[in-house]
Amino acid sequence: MRANYRMQRLYVTAALAAGAGFEATPEQFNYLANVLRFEDGAEVLVFNGRHGEWRATVSFPTRKRILLTPVEETRPQPADCDLHFLFAPLKVGRMDYLIQKAVEMGAGILQPVITQHVQGKIGNIERLQANAVEAAEQCGVLAIPTVRPTVKLKDMLERWPSQRRIIYCDEDASTQNPLPALAAITERSLALLVGPEGGFSDEERQLLRSLPFVTAIPLGPRILRADTAAVAAMAVVQAAIGDWR
Repeated sequence: MRANYRMQRLYVTAALAAGAGFEATPEQFNYLANVLRFEDGAEVLVFNGRHGEWRATVSFPTRKRILLTPVEETRPQPADCDLHFLFAPLKVGRMDYLIQKAVEMGAGILQPVITQHVQGKIGNIERLQANAVEAAEQCGVLAIPTVRPTVKLKDMLERWPSQRRIIYCDEDASTQNPLPALAAITERSLALLVGPEGGFSDEERQLLRSLPFVTAIPLGPRILRADTAAVAAMAVVQAAIGDWR
């Protein structure tokens, strides 16, 4: 069912069921009452990543409280997104963009990975998670991806489950077309790995190429920034072997 982009959407943590009202958080109260200036009887779409999306009514039991009451389900909860997005941290502004686009493109897990040439850093996982929630609110996504704690590339690869194939963007690939390499992949459980601005080191590239559960793909004839490469790679993976088919 197509998302309704004319109504405001709000992520909540409460269980959602018809008639089961719950109180808005102080932050949600400020947004609904002071920013949007909602009054009694206004309607908003709410979702929690578990119980689908619901149309809910807004009421003010007191001047300082808002009660949200689900009325009817507008979209059922879809299956969780199975694409894992593994990325080297970028600087803050571009990191926000990267998280937003990963959510829009259907990533189910967001995994920061420390590489040898990494330029950014992860200071606060909760901030990235909040950014993912905000992106879901804005673009109609119902499944909220989980942001995992930062891990070093080598440590991650040593513990990686071999049944989930990693696809990584290799700027030194001998071809420019990613489709033949993607067409050869038979696994349905996938992860996409995008390196830092400076690219993977020779040691990291050698390690990745030595692993049987890793596939390298090129991204065409142009040099792409890391955040651009991430969006391009997610698009081609989803279109070729992901959930766009």
